[in-house]
This record gives sequence, C-alpha cells and structure tokens, in this order.
Amino acid sequence: MAEPKTSEATKQIVYLAAALKAPRITEAATRLADQARDAGWTYEDYLAAVLEREVAARNASGAQLRIKAAGFGFPKTLEEFDWDAQPQVRPQIGALASGGFLTEARNVVLLGPPGTGKTHLATALGVAAARHGHRVLFATATEWVTRLTEVHRAGRLPQELARLRRFGLIIVDEVGYLPFEQDAANLFFQLVSSRYEHASLILTSNLPFSGWGGVFGDQAVAAAMIDRIVHHADVLTLKGASYRLRGKGIDSLPSISTTTPETDA
Repeated sequence: MAEPKTSEATKQIVYLAAALKAPRITEAATRLADQARDAGWTYEDYLAAVLEREVAARNASGAQLRIKAAGFGFPKTLEEFDWDAQPQVRPQIGALASGGFLTEARNVVLLGPPGTGKTHLATALGVAAARHGHRVLFATATEWVTRLTEVHRAGRLPQELARLRRFGLIIVDEVGYLPFEQDAANLFFQLVSSRYEHASLILTSNLPFSGWGGVFGDQAVAAAMIDRIVHHADVLTLKGASYRLRGKGIDSLPSISTTTPETDA
C-alpha cells in the first residue's frame, strides 16, 4: 500500500465514518494502517480488516444490549456452571448452546428439584441466544401471567401475543412453584399456543409433567399445553441435591419425582 496523505486522509475517514454512524472505523483504520503497509496488504485486505473490526464491535455491542433487554435477574454463562453436579446433561446443553433449536422453533424443558441449576442453564442458554443475534425475554411463570393478565384486561392480548412472537426465545422460569387460577392458566395456555411452531420457549419446573394439572387447575388444559410444548422439544432432567444446601448440614429437601412421561419429542 502507498503512503497516505495522513492529515487529509484521516480527516476524510473521520467524516465518512461519522456519516456511516460507524465511528470505530476511524480507530481501526488508523491502527491497522501501519500493519497493512508493513505486511504489504492489498487494498482489499486492508478494507476487509477494517470492516471486520467494525462488525465485530457492533455484534458485541448488540449482544450486550439484547442481554440487558432480556430481563435476566443475573446473567449466567455455561462456563460458570458446575458441570460436575450435572454431567449427564452437558452434551445436550452444549448442542443447544449453538442456537440451532431456535431456527427450528423448538422448545427446551428443564425439570428437576430445586437448586439443581435449572434457572442457571435456562439463563445461560438465553445469553447464548442473545449473542447469536436473537431477541430474548426472561421472566418467571408468575410474572408472565401477571403481564398477560394486564394486557388482557386492557383488551390488547392478541396484539401482545403477536409482539412476543417477534422474540426468538421466551424463557419461563419456575413453572409449578405456585398454582394458577383458571383464568391465569388459560392465558398461559394462549402464550404457549401462540408460539407453537413459530418461536421457541425454554421452561423450567420442579414438577414432572404429571403434576402440571394441579398447577393449572385443569387436566385438559395442562395436557393440551404439554402436548404443544413437547411436540418439538428437548426435555432434560436434572438430578441431585440443591447446591444451596452444600455445607449447611442438610442432606436433602422434600423430594418430588421428576420422571417424565414418554413422548414423541
């Protein structure tokens, strides 16, 4: 590459980068110019390197914005998870982290006793999805029902369900911790139904599917909901004692079987 007319060229780069709303191009162009000259890069190589830096920075910035907007209480990553406690699910979680299930509008269900890492894994998969460019929303089952109840009362439920379908992933944490009244259960069913074969859900629960009828107050509603959830889903069961009990002198909490019924999923 030829020696640039530094002052004029730099001014032009600064102006053009600002016009493109890509101010990081200025830094990358300046920083890479000497390297390009010393290594004998072609103009195409230099341009590609500068643009590559800008795209990478935008992707990183966009991912952080998506993670912040998702509503995670505390963002978690798969690298932080204690795999020694749940080695049996590591291969499946690793495959899911690639985000392929999102492009197929598949669901993920994490079942198991309290303290076995369900929320951590659901959050970490959500963070991975955000980094892959997907919009994500996270809330507990109770929080989702509260949101849906509010928009239903305002006469905007269809519009809200349509808006939520634009999110590639919705995470519903703690299904089964509190029972729902009939109206709330019906609203939750509509959320599940609206996303069926359109967009993905991740759900966590301390109950096996056989116990969901008690949560939603209606076996028929629970059955229809489970049918839609697991038709295209990966169902993972976590086992063991709560990590919160470690070192507390408590061996276990009251147990709930997490054996899942056979499905075609």
